Amino acid sequence: MEIPNSIKKRALDNSLEITIRVGKQGINESLIIELKQQLSKRKLVKMKINQGIASNSDERKLLFETVSSHSESFLVLQRGNTAVFWSGE
Repeated sequence: MEIPNSIKKRALDNSLEITIRVGKQGINESLIIELKQQLSKRKLVKMKINQGIASNSDERKLLFETVSSHSESFLVLQRGNTAVFWSGE
């Protein structure tokens, strides 16, 4: 599915707050459930991971793509340790 430009613009907006933070435990089922719940209430969810979780950009990209596939969402934007997911609705 093609991500609309309006969604891409909203993902770039600095006023979109980080609502999920990934800590030492990393990605687990409860985090995926939380992301799904937030996506059911809002179209965009911003996530940030701790620097120790993924050491380089390839690992971060793979991690965010894995989260996207498990949560049945779309990865709209990834910049550094931060990513924005879209529900697709």
